[in-house]
Amino acid sequence: MSDINEIVAKLKQGETMLYPTDTILGLGCDAKNEAAIEKIYQIKNRPSSKSLIILVDSPRMLQNIVEVPELAWDLIDLNEKPLTIIYDNPKGLPQSLIAEDNTIAIRMTDDLFCKKIIGKLGGPIVSTSANLSGESSPKVFSEVNPTILERVDFYPDETKTFVPQFTASTIIKLGLDNEVKVIRE
Repeated sequence: MSDINEIVAKLKQGETMLYPTDTILGLGCDAKNEAAIEKIYQIKNRPSSKSLIILVDSPRMLQNIVEVPELAWDLIDLNEKPLTIIYDNPKGLPQSLIAEDNTIAIRMTDDLFCKKIIGKLGGPIVSTSANLSGESSPKVFSEVNPTILERVDFYPDETKTFVPQFTASTIIKLGLDNEVKVIRE
């Protein structure tokens, strides 16, 4: 197992990582570090107008970022696979993470590895698929585009042996008025 303290130290220095998530291999960084977020966009060749998902480790961390509608708790509890919810009016995050309509996509991860990193970091991490923009998402390390491997700062040992349980998270948009819109099933 990779040393969580070492991973977190690198993230705090603004480094980017390729890592296993509760869905697929992801590219990530400290979600509060503007320069690192910009590096993620550069690694992927992704337009900055396309926002990124962040992972949190607990209800408390989620509530520190957004006002969580009551319906969200029910959806989180009832969903059988990872669920990313797009929330209105985030606070305390860099502008580069916030979509033009003032929303943010957040997943409360159940993955122990991710939870350890987030907990030790004391804040959310970026989680976006480990592919160049427009390409399909790699499911295992051997499928990762060599360009991604050259551009990312590091990857924990677990990345090489990761086998996903899910192909991707369900994404829904949940307004403060409890209006639900399914973006991806």
